[in-house]
Amino acid sequence: MRRLLLLLPAALVACSSGGGSTHPAAPSNTSSSTSSSTSEAASAPEAASAVRDWPTYHGDLRRSGTATMPTPTKLAVRAKVRLDAAVYASPVVAAGITVVATEANSVYGLDGSGHQLWRARLGSPAKRSELPCGNIDPLGITGTPAYDKASGLVYLVAEHGSPVSHELVALSAKTGKVAWRKSVDLPGVETKAMQERGALTFAQGKVWVPFGGLAGDCGGYKGRVVGVPLDGKGSAVAYTVPTPREGGIWTPPGPSVDSAGNLYVAVGNGENGPGSAYDYSDSILQLRGTTLVGSYSPSTWAADNAADLDLGSQGPALVGSEWIFTAGKSGTAYVVRQRALGGIGAEVSSAKVCRSFGGTAVVASTVYVPCADGLRAVSIRSNGKLSLGWHAASGTTGSPVVAGNRVWSLDPGAGVLHALDPRSGRSLSQVAVGTTTRFATPAVRGTDLLVPTTSGLTIVRTR
Repeated sequence: MRRLLLLLPAALVACSSGGGSTHPAAPSNTSSSTSSSTSEAASAPEAASAVRDWPTYHGDLRRSGTATMPTPTKLAVRAKVRLDAAVYASPVVAAGITVVATEANSVYGLDGSGHQLWRARLGSPAKRSELPCGNIDPLGITGTPAYDKASGLVYLVAEHGSPVSHELVALSAKTGKVAWRKSVDLPGVETKAMQERGALTFAQGKVWVPFGGLAGDCGGYKGRVVGVPLDGKGSAVAYTVPTPREGGIWTPPGPSVDSAGNLYVAVGNGENGPGSAYDYSDSILQLRGTTLVGSYSPSTWAADNAADLDLGSQGPALVGSEWIFTAGKSGTAYVVRQRALGGIGAEVSSAKVCRSFGGTAVVASTVYVPCADGLRAVSIRSNGKLSLGWHAASGTTGSPVVAGNRVWSLDPGAGVLHALDPRSGRSLSQVAVGTTTRFATPAVRGTDLLVPTTSGLTIVRTR
């Protein structure tokens, strides 16, 4: 998994920002107990509106990253909401409420203007000093939550310290009240070396939680997906990558899910290199629950493992019902069949595209790829062949979403959100949003974009 540091140039851009307001949140202290939580209600001038939900990373279980929105007329900051710690997870919109989780293990319910409706404190996060390596301090809620409309619950994983542990929490989207909580630490790995960065998802009546390791690849971690029944009852189950060590399922999009409920996960480099047996690392795996249905790895998997050039850095992009587009750290992208991944070297096509980190957006046969040297558009032809399209400015590397006939992507180095022309990749408008993390991606709420930042949330209006 060894996440290579990207040097993101701070582009000199003319950033437009409106006269948005700043809303302070509740004090940034958290409960000292990992076995209890509190929920605080607050009055707000605007009730949750009847906007379309954005219930998970990139809006749906396929991770399509698309939403319906009128064409933007003018970008401006509607509000900057200060929260108690950095926000690494993408916001979700659940029952009309914006739900934002922080690294201090706080979860906030906000209205469309950014006013606090409720706050849940889920216990103390882990400190960097308690971990064998890593680059997030404190380490609390990192993976993007998922909202289940049928139950009205938002599911997320909080990491705790003293001792280090990982807890799946289900709470009410409307009130923030905790419905249940359950450990997702299962035997066979070193708990304090595991990190839950990928987005949660749903399939086969369970919520699925992906795990990788910490930055630095220390300790006895293994890539794993843990499944827990949606009602929290019964035992957790897991699929663990059969590698001696590593093989993290860490990329922020987490699993992609097709219409049949199959999970597709990107797996990072494993312990085995040239001369060793295949260990299902540097791969795309298709899972039916905890059963491995299919796998794909490049023929160079062993060398990729040794050089940290694996596929684990980008989530699998489901293109229609036939293709998967995948790219990772090597610069080569691959197209494989969804229903028959084919094993080692079974790609339908491949091409040099870019080193890719994060989540894609998919519109019909076009994939918008978060490249380390600037967003790219790639098309998949009916025969599975790749066709390269436009290439955006080098600083625009953020995982994209598509709405309002625009491709929205962040320049993390400059703290700027760009609205790109989907035909050319040219930036049509832009707005300064503040400092974001490397993997930050917007969510869509009506005609607004919700941008997670290192200090909270920036709400960008488009009209």
